[in-house]
Amino acid sequence: MISEQTLVKVIDNSGAKIAKCIKILNGSKKKTAKIGDFVKVVIKNSNFNSKIKKGQIMNAILVRSKYPLRRNDGTFVSFSDNAVILLNNNKKLIGTRVFGVLAKEIKINHFNKLFSLSNELV
Repeated sequence: MISEQTLVKVIDNSGAKIAKCIKILNGSKKKTAKIGDFVKVVIKNSNFNSKIKKGQIMNAILVRSKYPLRRNDGTFVSFSDNAVILLNNNKKLIGTRVFGVLAKEIKINHFNKLFSLSNELV
């Protein structure tokens, strides 16, 4: 779970490296975001020659979280970092590659294209 003002890692090849969560979407009084939720982020650090610049406000989907996620079979899954993938205004992926592992819970939000782009599912 992440809240506002949390620094997250961007794990696609859009050009951004680090972003800060500024708003959790899908609810007016939602305080935290779980894996698979949409968030608004501001870019804090980016590559020199990328289309994404520092200070841009973007949509993103949370794909990894340090907070343990409980599954229906009773197991817990947690990751070593908080990570997002950037989206445009139409909720389409900006990058063409995804680095690292993803959680299976993202399938709930109908992002099947993420699974073909990722290396591994956990």
